[in-house]
Amino acid sequence: MGQEFVGAGWSFPLRFDRTGRVALVRETREIEEAIRLILATSPGERPMRPEFGCAIHDYVFAPANAATAGDIAYVVRVALERWEPRIDLEDVVVRFDAVDDGVLYVDVVYSVRGTNEPRNLVFPFYVIPTHDEAGA
Repeated sequence: MGQEFVGAGWSFPLRFDRTGRVALVRETREIEEAIRLILATSPGERPMRPEFGCAIHDYVFAPANAATAGDIAYVVRVALERWEPRIDLEDVVVRFDAVDDGVLYVDVVYSVRGTNEPRNLVFPFYVIPTHDEAGA
């Protein structure tokens, strides 16, 4: 199992190379961009594939607390296990930014299938605090 398993795909966000062609990404970079794409897409956003994506966006107006963190970890795990078959998901940890109350970091720990190389990707997620939470 090697590079042919991982393959190549369009860069995300979409961009063009020096020749004017759609830029491609390969190997672990392709998987990282696929994970970011899954997490950044809301279910229902793609008309031809309405189930694709992650329900993390349902928590934008949720309070920044441990219950929300647990819910986010769960929906991220479900989405990645369903939509990214090239990885073995080890853990999903959601942590809060100590300085900014509205930022949660989703730490995805995984390995590429067929390898023992641990990898991680940190995805920033922003919640919109209510007036009570913001101290107003």
